Amino acid sequence: MTEKTQFFTGFEGEQKLQLESGQLLGPITQAYDTWGTLNAQKDNAILVCHALSGDSDAAGWWPTVIGPGKAIDTEKYYIVCPNALGGCKGSTGPSSINPETNQPYGTDFPVITVADMVHAQRALMDELEIPKWKMVTGGSMGGMQALEWVALYPDLVQSCAPVAATGQVSPQSIAFDAIGRTAIVTDPAFNNGHYYGSEGPHKGLATARMIGHVTYLSEQSIDDKFGRKLQEKTEYGYHFDTDFQIESYLKYQGDKFVDRFDANSYLYLTKAISYFDLPKKYGTMDTAFESSKARFLVIAITTDWLYTPEQSKAVVKSLMHLNKDVTYVEIDSHYGHDSFLIENEDLSDSIRLFLENV
Repeated sequence: MTEKTQFFTGFEGEQKLQLESGQLLGPITQAYDTWGTLNAQKDNAILVCHALSGDSDAAGWWPTVIGPGKAIDTEKYYIVCPNALGGCKGSTGPSSINPETNQPYGTDFPVITVADMVHAQRALMDELEIPKWKMVTGGSMGGMQALEWVALYPDLVQSCAPVAATGQVSPQSIAFDAIGRTAIVTDPAFNNGHYYGSEGPHKGLATARMIGHVTYLSEQSIDDKFGRKLQEKTEYGYHFDTDFQIESYLKYQGDKFVDRFDANSYLYLTKAISYFDLPKKYGTMDTAFESSKARFLVIAITTDWLYTPEQSKAVVKSLMHLNKDVTYVEIDSHYGHDSFLIENEDLSDSIRLFLENV
């Protein structure tokens, strides 16, 4: 088991990473955690990619799946989880120091894509002397990284298990992220992204998180947990303060998020998600996957309206058209998109059985 987060710095000197935008970025530091031991054959390595607001502590945010004797068994596999490029949990991102100015990048940081994250992870793979991933997996943005891995490096991925993800982000999802980014950049404290050393756009980031959090839930889960219950009162207040429990809950989620996440990283990562479109990038979904020899497990959530089962089925349909080895599992849960982070025996069993047969 890893005792603490580790760091790898690459793309130094003249060897910078060329981003999809055409800009160059380097050096790039990646924070990462590992669990288990790489075996002598070096064929038991699994890459776990995190969602938008996640970090490299995969066993912490996915404890139902990762651990001793669990679906991704830390006593059997060597698990690697890096903090994504553009994040704020140890990897190079907008809050990092720009070597050209010795000040935080802020919005001078170049716009990145999911593919840029994967290219950076490829360098980490070399650093750890891993010849091939037994599996690449992750939920939400993590699932997008898993699919991009297969498209970019088909010979380096033995199996791929995207969870609650999509091969092409929908206009509706783009719209919600755009509203969140607008809340941040219109906060008077945003200062064009150069707010480090000051309070920063806390109100804007909290609002963005409130908007995003609604998309992670389902109508049923909100109704079951909150309904129209009032917050510490029995009658409407007839004012603009908090009346309903759901209002109080979202405000709590927004305020809590501000304490652990950087507003600029939220801008950059949501923009990377909005750009994610395998058919546009490769011509068709089929073209993105045609060189892969990997086995696939595509998992969707019945009540996920952010990245819907229909979007997962589009990936499956393409893989079936290419005669790839693909299994589709639809998890029946009323918790919405966030179901993949919640204790779910069907999800864990699906991943366990899939891995055992890879």
